[in-house]
Amino acid sequence: MAGLTAETCEACRVGAPTVTEEEMQTLGQEVPEWKVVEVDGVKQLERQFKFDNFVAALAFTNRVGELAESAGHHPAILTEWGKVTVNWWSHKIRGLHRNDYIMAAKTDALV
Repeated sequence: MAGLTAETCEACRVGAPTVTEEEMQTLGQEVPEWKVVEVDGVKQLERQFKFDNFVAALAFTNRVGELAESAGHHPAILTEWGKVTVNWWSHKIRGLHRNDYIMAAKTDALV
């Protein structure tokens, strides 16, 4: 995971290629707790984080928000009592980019 956490997101433009199945397998090894899901036909990385209470979940949500804003790459975040679900994908290309794996690794580092 140290490899991806040391990387920075590159600006993603419309038409940029999504990661290949082979790249998904390789990058996925660096963020093994994340699963690839499909939402409305768009592949996304998703992980659910567990916490002891809502205050801890909300604090984590805020840390993810600060990370996202600093990188200019924003996830979907669902905050509930005792858990936070984070989904990363690249909106402009409607799919997964290396940036999403970088942000997943950096999200893991926040726990």
